[in-house]
Order: sequence, then C-alpha cells, then structure tokens
Amino acid sequence: MQTFLQKNHRIVFYSVLLLLALAQASSTELIADEAYYWVYSKFLSWGYFDHPPMIALLIKTGYNLFHNELGVRLICALLSVFTLVITESLIDKKNPILFYIIVLGIGALQIAGFLAVPDTPLLFFTAVFFYCYRNFIQKNNWRSALLLSVSIVLLFYTKYHGLLIVLFAFLSNLKLLRRRQTWLAAVFVLLLYTPHLLWQWQHDWVSFRYHLFESNVSTYRISNTTGYLLGQILLTGPLVGFVLLPAAFFYTAKNGTEKAMKFNLVGILVFFLLSSFRGKVEPNWTMPILIPLIILSHQFLINKGSWIKPLRILSIISLVLVMAGRIYLVADLGPDNGVKNKFHYNKSSALALAEKTGDLPVVFYNSYQRASFFWFYSGKLSHSHNAYWERRNNYNYWQTETNLLGKPVFIAGVYNISDFADSIKTKRGITGFTKDSLYSGLGQIKITPEKKTIVADEFKLIHIKFSVTASSKYLYFLQAHPEIKTQLVAGIFNGKELVKEIKTGITAQQMVNQSEPFDISLNLNDIKSGLNYVIRLGIQSKNYPPTHNSEKIELVGL
Repeated sequence: MQTFLQKNHRIVFYSVLLLLALAQASSTELIADEAYYWVYSKFLSWGYFDHPPMIALLIKTGYNLFHNELGVRLICALLSVFTLVITESLIDKKNPILFYIIVLGIGALQIAGFLAVPDTPLLFFTAVFFYCYRNFIQKNNWRSALLLSVSIVLLFYTKYHGLLIVLFAFLSNLKLLRRRQTWLAAVFVLLLYTPHLLWQWQHDWVSFRYHLFESNVSTYRISNTTGYLLGQILLTGPLVGFVLLPAAFFYTAKNGTEKAMKFNLVGILVFFLLSSFRGKVEPNWTMPILIPLIILSHQFLINKGSWIKPLRILSIISLVLVMAGRIYLVADLGPDNGVKNKFHYNKSSALALAEKTGDLPVVFYNSYQRASFFWFYSGKLSHSHNAYWERRNNYNYWQTETNLLGKPVFIAGVYNISDFADSIKTKRGITGFTKDSLYSGLGQIKITPEKKTIVADEFKLIHIKFSVTASSKYLYFLQAHPEIKTQLVAGIFNGKELVKEIKTGITAQQMVNQSEPFDISLNLNDIKSGLNYVIRLGIQSKNYPPTHNSEKIELVGL
C-alpha cells in the first residue's frame, strides 16, 4: 500500500478531491446565486446584467446530463480539480507533499470548489492564463499569442475581474508591449470578445454601469476595510493564511511568470483594499490570488523547514474544520444561522409553497433568490417583480414577465404579510401569497428620457420629456384591459433612499397609445437642497410596486 501511494500519490490526491467535490455537489442544496445562475442557463445569451455568460454555459452543459444539483455543479466541480492540476504544473521546483499541505489548508478551494458560481471557473481560467502566459514569454511565436488570447477571452467571459489579472501580468513586463505578437493577441481578444461587447452596447452598457457606479457604492465605513482584511485571512486559510501570505510576499520572483504572479497577488489585494473605501468588498472578489499564493508560497517554503512544521499543524487543523464544514453543509445540524440557512431549507420551502399554489406560476416581490429557488425546485415558471427602489437583476431583462402577462399567477412576498390573502410558514420564514387572475406587471415597457441630466429652476420646478416603447404584446394587453388601474410615478432618490414619490396621473394605456413624446412637470419645492438626487420613472399597475421603466436621471440645481 505504501509503495502504491509513493508511485501514485498524485492520482490518489486528485481522485479523492474529485470524489469529495462530486459527493458534496450532489448532496448539498443549491445556494441562492446558484439557483439564479441556473435560470441564466435557461436564457443563454452573450451577456447578463450581473456577469458575463460563462457560468450559464457551464451549468447548461452539466444540467443536460443530470437534472439535479449535481448537474448544475458538475462542470464547476471538475474545473476545481483541474485548476489544481494546472497550478501544480506551473511550479518549477516541485515538492508534492508541500503542495498538498498548502492546498488542503486553504478551505476556500474545497468549500467553494464545488459551487456553480463564477469564481470557480475564474480560478480555473486564471491558472490557464498563467500557463499560456508562461509559454508566451518563453516562445515568441504566433501560436503562443493565439493561445494567450484565447485564455484571456475565457477569463473575460467568466468574470470582469479577469481584466485585473491580465493588466497586472503585463504591468510586470512592459517590454512585452514591443512585441508584434502581443498586439496580435490583443486583436484576437477584441474579435473574440466582440459578441459580448455588442450585447453590452445593445443594453446601454448596463453591466459596466452597474458594477462601476451602482453596486456596493456607499458612504465609507471603517468596517468595510477591516472586514476586507479579515476576509482575506479567512479566504487564504482560515489558518494557513497567516503562513502563506507572508511566505508569498517574502518570496523573490525568479522568472517572468512568477513576477506576473507577484504583481497579481499584490495588485489585486491593494486594488480591492482601495475599493473598500468606496463600499463593501466581498471576500470572494480576490479569489484569483489563490493561484499565485499557492505557487509563490510553495517556492518560498520549499527551503524553509522551520516554516513547514507550523504550516503542517495549521493545515491539519484547517482540514478538520473544512471536513466539519462539509458535513455541516449537508446535514441539518445545530442552531439556524446565516451560513446554515444558505444551504438548507431552500428546497423544502419552495416545495411547500408550490403545494399551496398548485399548478400556477408564482411572482415574487423583489427577490430573484426566492424566484430562482422556486423555479428550480418546483419546476414551475417564476418571476421577480422588482420595485424601482430595489436594485435591478436579470429578471428585468428576461421574458419571464412577458410570458406571464395576462395569465393567472400567485403574487408572493416576505414583507407586509397582512397585505396578502394567505401565508405559509417554513424554515425560511413566513411567505405571504395572493392569487391574481390577471398578472399585469409592466416592467418591460421602456421609458426613455430625452436628457440624462435635468436642471431645476429657481422655483424647484423640473420638466422631463420622454418617449415610450412597448412591444405588441403589451400594446394589445393594455388595449384589451382599459379597466386595469395604472399610473406613471416619478421617484426622487438620494442614493438608495426614496425621498419622494410623485404620481403623475398619466396611465400606461395613455403612454403606449401616444406616438408623440410626453412632457411632464414636477414640483420639488419640498425637497431639501444641497443633496445629490436622481429620478427614476416607473409604472405602477394595480397595487404592485412601481417597476424599473427608465434609467436614472441626474437632478442638479437643488
């Protein structure tokens, strides 16, 4: 047995990791984002509101084989193991046992490795990029340039953070900009990425605007920075990070690939540290650093026997914690808490609501998570009706609302339960629901303001000129149902706070039947001056919350 392990330790190591990943993937309920990305896969596209399309394609591929949680996670589970195979191949001076100790001590590689989220393929394509980058700097030919460009495009199609990986790699070796092959690779990247850029252009660059100017932007809190720093220790450990981070920083790069990794390790950590002054930074945003962290710390520790002993102890403790965590994600153990609730009760709650609502679809107020869970576990079409005071998501762009327009549905929500006709209590809390014989959501009607910035006059009076676009299905629906109460409303927002809502008296029926642009006046004399305001135009139908129908309009002069 010992001889077998000595000869086949790599096969055994990676086989065990793969079996654990597949077992975990098949026995653990989906988390909210995975269910949401599964809905992505039902609407394959070159782009989405939140992310590029790679995760949707991977889920689609696996789900075609297995119609369950394993199918959703299958490809990501495989990629998580292949990531480590490629990472080990990037190490020049190898010590397999040390490599295993490092890998087993990093809980994020095992806990997150089976999840169908963009960070899993991002790690894989980061490893692929460094592999192609090494060939590119060693072999000055067209083939290496083409392979590098493909690896870059795969990064970009996975997550926008891929840009940082490429940027810091080339900043580490600016001489590469003198090569014709570098610019050839850039042309290939542009050509291969054009479908996504066209999608963004057709959707008014919605993803870029959201991530750069809307998502996680808030007043500075010191907890954002301290939380970020703590999160990085946990991401790289939870315990071995105290050894691996210093080791990687102390290591002096010996070649161009290691230098690119060092630039990425430092650059990404600093970039998101600075981002914490702008808003909250999620710990997983720095996941790509795990590749250079493993390699650089390995190269430093290989000659540092005094460091390896404490690393081995911390790795064993981490491994025990990770295995306990794996069991905790599968079994319903201990008291309920935020972590546990992410992985438990989603299926039972969705099925309990499905039993109450029969064969009808369910429209959830402001919850892409609950809508996605319900769709996955019940098999019934669902939709998230997003109020214009909540953030948008892909349900604002998919045809789920259009497909349900005019049909009987149940409306469900978790707030103001007394407003609903009935309710159900599950481990996920109380959900209210009411049958609606004629769903009338109008979020797909597009309102286009003539100006993106409005200046208030001295009397705090503003004028907004806008046009309205609606598909034939909405035109027919509104013409066939003049009795449905609808109204255009204007929301005045200071940041995320709705300061004032103005009802204009203009109905959706009037808007879609008029070919000329509308011109409305709003009196804001009771709005406090000196703050930054934006206006959003939405349509309220029945007693639903107003939907997102326009982009925000900057308001100045108050």
